Amino acid sequence: MHIGYARVSTQEQNEDFQIDALKDAGCDEIFHEKMSGKSKERAELRQCLRMLRKGDVLVVWRLDRLGRSLKDLVEIISTLESKGVGFRSLTEGIDTTSAGGKLIFHIFGALAEFEHALIRERTKAGLAAARARGRIGGRKPSMSKADVKKAAAMLKDPKITKTEVAKHFGISRVTLNESLKRHGHPLNPLKE
Repeated sequence: MHIGYARVSTQEQNEDFQIDALKDAGCDEIFHEKMSGKSKERAELRQCLRMLRKGDVLVVWRLDRLGRSLKDLVEIISTLESKGVGFRSLTEGIDTTSAGGKLIFHIFGALAEFEHALIRERTKAGLAAARARGRIGGRKPSMSKADVKKAAAMLKDPKITKTEVAKHFGISRVTLNESLKRHGHPLNPLKE
């Protein structure tokens, strides 16, 4: 059985041309929805994928109607392949029920892995370059050195509590303690 899936991103768009193309391609049933491709919660796609059985073929008008990214697309099609379900994309002319279509799909899979590896390498190289220039990753400290100095001076007053000082700087007591420790100010365990 050939089962079609059509999707448009916004309510203003119309999926009729996709549905017509899927009908012309011989789809016995067509699932369609108006949902952004970035959304993981695509109910119609989920229902469509659940319905597919061994020997069925999932048909889409274009690859980007099915997957949010190349990695996502490869994942979905690999799952289909493991269930014995074929895949066809009408616009790109991909058909995994043929040897040539399987080859193209495996090339896509290799490209997705390559893209993922490149992103990982660039991220590592960027972090190493930043570290070499003395920058470290992560969030900026909540308190500047001057703020910590002021907080330490405030805490010398026995009438002022850590909670009051933390509230003054708009931070938690834990953050206050960490900041004091990081800048070498001794913590008074008796101070609340």
